[in-house]
Amino acid sequence: MTIPDFTWHVRVYYEDTDSGGVVYYANYLKFLERARTEWLRQLGFAQSTLRENEQKIFVVRQVTIQYHKPAVFDDLLEITVKPAKIGKASLTLDQQILRQTTLLCTASVQIACVNSLNFRPQSLPHALLHVLS
Repeated sequence: MTIPDFTWHVRVYYEDTDSGGVVYYANYLKFLERARTEWLRQLGFAQSTLRENEQKIFVVRQVTIQYHKPAVFDDLLEITVKPAKIGKASLTLDQQILRQTTLLCTASVQIACVNSLNFRPQSLPHALLHVLS
């Protein structure tokens, strides 16, 4: 089974922009994070449930991001998530932010699975590995 790319939509609000009406650069990271959360939820893995039942949480280990064009107030953005590499305790995800067909931002995000109590690395949840393999 191949996991299809995931797409999540978000509207740019005034609070997301700088004084020029352009999305503040750090807010792209928030959009990417929200899309990853919704991707996991769509696969059947609520992060709050993983924390409560397995004491596992995901933390960002590394981000490489490229900004291509600006998003502005009231744009409807499409954020994609695509697994690029699956490790024992981490995932690398390729993400894009688009406005219709215009590519605004690309990112490679490595997330690590850690114990929620001591933040030591943990293997990815077995059920998630099963879904992704």
